[in-house]
Amino acid sequence: MGVQRNAQAVAVIGAALDLGAGRRGVDMGPSAIRYAGLEARIEGLGRRCEDWGNVVTAVAEASAVGSERTRFLPQIKETCERVAELVARAVEGGFLPLVLGGDHSVALGTLGGLAKAEGPGGVLWLDAHGDLNRPETSPTGNVHGMPLAAALGLAGPEFESPAFRLPAVDPARLVLVGVRALDEAERVLLAELDALVFTMSDVDRLGVESVMRESLEHVAGDGYVHVSLDMDVLDPEMAPGVGTPVRGGLSYREAHLAMELVSESGLAHSLEVVEVNPILDRENETAKLAVELVASALGARIL
Repeated sequence: MGVQRNAQAVAVIGAALDLGAGRRGVDMGPSAIRYAGLEARIEGLGRRCEDWGNVVTAVAEASAVGSERTRFLPQIKETCERVAELVARAVEGGFLPLVLGGDHSVALGTLGGLAKAEGPGGVLWLDAHGDLNRPETSPTGNVHGMPLAAALGLAGPEFESPAFRLPAVDPARLVLVGVRALDEAERVLLAELDALVFTMSDVDRLGVESVMRESLEHVAGDGYVHVSLDMDVLDPEMAPGVGTPVRGGLSYREAHLAMELVSESGLAHSLEVVEVNPILDRENETAKLAVELVASALGARIL
C-alpha cells in the first residue's frame, strides 16, 4: 500500500443521529465504523488522525416528534449545529474533517459548517436517493430525505440557524452519482437546478471513471469541495447494513475506483460517510467497507 507522508491530518467527527431516518439503528453507525479499524487504517496511510468523539444527540424515546412534515427537526438541527461547529473548527485548524453518520440529515451540519468556514462550495453526493425533498413534498416527513434541499436553501426558513450558513452549496457545483430512487418532486427540482446527475443507468453506460472525472470537474472551484458518501449508493449485496437499500447500486470495485479518483483529483478536503446501520448488517461488513472506501478516498492504493 502506498503511504503519503505529511498528508493533511484527519479530524473524525461522529454524529450518532437516527432521528432523520425511518428505521432505528443508524445511530450506531459511527461506533461500527470506528470498531472496523478506522483510525489505524488512516494512520497506516501516513496521516495523523484525531478522533473528536461524537457530538451530543437527542434520542427518539425522549424527544417530541413535532411536525409530521419535518419529524424531530429541532433536535436534528441542534445536532447539526454541533457538527457545523466542529467541522468549521477542523477546517480552520488545517484538518480534513471526516464526519461519521448517523443518518444523512447530519450533512446539513457538515455543509453548513464548511460554508461558514469557507463560503458556499461544491458537493459530490454519492447516494441511491436525491435527498432533495422539502417539507411540503416529502412522502414521509423523514429529514434524512431533505438535507441537500436544506443545504441549497430550498427547504424553508425552519432549517436556518445562526450556527451555519445557508445556502451552503453552490447549485452549479452539485453532482449526484449513483441515483436510482427519486420522488417525483425531486425530479422536478433537479430539472430546475444546474446540478449534474448521473443515475446508475448513466454509470452503466459511461463507466465510473468517465462519470467521476466529469463530476470532479463540475464540483471544482472556490470555497470547499465535499464528498458525501451514503453507503446505500452501493449495491445491497455489498453493503447490506443500510436503512433504505435499493438494488442495482455500485459494485465493490466501482465504489473503490470512485474514491480512488476522488483522491487522485486532490480536490476534496472534507468527507462524510453516512447511513451505516449495524442492526441490519452482516458481521459489520458495511462498516468495514466504509473504512476501506474512506482509505481509498484518502490515498490508499493497491500498489
